Amino acid sequence: MDILIRSLVIFAFLWLIVRVGGKREVAQLSAFDMILLITVGDLVSQGIVQEDYSLTAAVIAVATFSIAGITLSSLAIHFPPFRPWIEGRARIVVRDGEPLLDMLRAERITIQDIHEAAREQGIRRMRHIELCVLETDGSFSFFTQGDEDERDGAPDRDSIA
Repeated sequence: MDILIRSLVIFAFLWLIVRVGGKREVAQLSAFDMILLITVGDLVSQGIVQEDYSLTAAVIAVATFSIAGITLSSLAIHFPPFRPWIEGRARIVVRDGEPLLDMLRAERITIQDIHEAAREQGIRRMRHIELCVLETDGSFSFFTQGDEDERDGAPDRDSIA
């Protein structure tokens, strides 16, 4: 029972850390971040099972994490008012070609992050972005305006390349 309680406490703590850490932080893990996560995983397992390195302790810890994850997913599905608390909310970070600086600061992302994601989608100019949404998984969704601006000879002052 002790392992079950410690597993739930660690699960809640890690869930909170990921939620507070920001969507883009989770989506943009570097090689160093992955090594750090593996190390944290080992430290967390030591905190959960303490001196008990038995197969039973490992199964209880993994089962507790799995059931806690399934429970959160079920809550999000069956009780929609809880969904924003569990999964987060999508946020509009660019509207009509203008970055929403307050939202960028709140989500701890930079305009360069948006430029990079836009280039990956083949979008060359900020003014073509009608909406840019930071999704709950840390990815960006772009909704663009028509390409007629490129044909009218407008200056390239908002190029993001």
